[in-house]
Amino acid sequence: MGAEMISYLQQLELLAFFSGFPLIYLVVLSLAGRKHGRTAWKQRLVSSLPIGYGLTGLLYWGLLLKSLYPNFSFDYIKSEIQNPFLTLWGLGVVVFLLPLFARKPVFGFLHSLVFFALLVKDFYVQLTSANPDNNILRNDMKVYSDSILLNAGTLIAVTLIYYCIRSLRKIKSSSSG
Repeated sequence: MGAEMISYLQQLELLAFFSGFPLIYLVVLSLAGRKHGRTAWKQRLVSSLPIGYGLTGLLYWGLLLKSLYPNFSFDYIKSEIQNPFLTLWGLGVVVFLLPLFARKPVFGFLHSLVFFALLVKDFYVQLTSANPDNNILRNDMKVYSDSILLNAGTLIAVTLIYYCIRSLRKIKSSSSG
């Protein structure tokens, strides 16, 4: 496979993990409403956004480590990764698991806009091209849909885990009291 094709596939991987987050973010914020009028459940959903995004980043780390295994030498990594800036940007998403960044969901939104911009760029290039490649648009839409599902799934998982832990703590505290 040529370097251009590998680069394109790696870009699709990044889009699959991160490009859907801006839409999830905007949907959650619109459902949650104003900050002062939010119920506890809606506030929990909003505060789970960065953790869910960080979990998506951990899944990306896993995919990348799996693809590089068993050779983790610098030269091998350098030869395999065709989009080093975007890959490092994608790997950096795990900082949203840290409390400092988890407090501000907007940082995750801003971080993910880089990948959404790649998607928009692909659409623009294809729509203004004299010979548009419908396969690229089809791939981008499939990957974007998958990204939306992945980001929604991680958000739901994080929220459910929070409520399970909270319920277990309530049960434990009521039984020990």
